[in-house]
Amino acid sequence: MAGYAVGHLHEVTPGPAIVEYLERIEATLEPYGGRYVIHGAKADVREGDWSGDLIVIEFPDLDKARAWYDSPAYREIIPLRADHSRGAILLIDGTGDDHRATDVLA
Repeated sequence: MAGYAVGHLHEVTPGPAIVEYLERIEATLEPYGGRYVIHGAKADVREGDWSGDLIVIEFPDLDKARAWYDSPAYREIIPLRADHSRGAILLIDGTGDDHRATDVLA
């Protein structure tokens, strides 16, 4: 099943470091089969409060997501993002095609 890297970023300070991060991240994703599913689109908030940007990158599985995050190529560019934004980064499993809401009750 797919694995995901999810970022919820706040207070991104645009500038040369963020531009460089965006220019370099694609090359770090390719060896691990990563692809953007959501990348900073404006949310249509229907309930609750929301701020910031949401980024979701899909990988073939969670092991590939972990390998990408821990790769020397990605670790090298993390400070370009982390030093110029605030937020949370998660690595998380997706669900199978047969998942039902009640599966979490088991």
